[in-house]
Amino acid sequence: MALRATVFKADLHVADNDRGYYASHALTVARHPSETDERLMVRLLAYALWVQADERLVFTRGLSDTDEPALWQLDLTGAVEQWIEVGLPDERRLLKACGRAGQVMVLAYGRGVDLWWAGVRNKVARAANLQVYCLDADASRALGELAQRNMSLSVNVTDRNAWVSCDRGDVSLDVHRLHPAD
Repeated sequence: MALRATVFKADLHVADNDRGYYASHALTVARHPSETDERLMVRLLAYALWVQADERLVFTRGLSDTDEPALWQLDLTGAVEQWIEVGLPDERRLLKACGRAGQVMVLAYGRGVDLWWAGVRNKVARAANLQVYCLDADASRALGELAQRNMSLSVNVTDRNAWVSCDRGDVSLDVHRLHPAD
């Protein structure tokens, strides 16, 4: 018998001072049986970082479908405007995404980020529509500890720092830009 996805509900309150975006979102997110709480919470953080006023950014089937990213935003014709990956995707996946989408963003996290980036940096260097960011491994792990089946999260973004708080605690995450270099 196959394991089923676990449903998480999140009231996400975003105050992005860098972009002047302030909104609340009621989200329902399915966590794949092989997905960790840390990855789920990084997906929610990615949503908070890149949601726009038109709110067309959606969670995809993600781990259940290898042809889809963690999140994407489609235009009215179905073309991919934003392709957002979380984790450490290989360069073939990133280059394929760059060919399909107007913008590709990666939010890398975990202990292997430096090694992963050293391996893919030169292979994706010419991708003009690719942006790569990373999170500190300890901070992303702490973010994962905030996960609950029903949660209310506040995300305040200022100067590429995301402050995530809820009734279980709070975490400060520096969103460090790797590509293109500052």
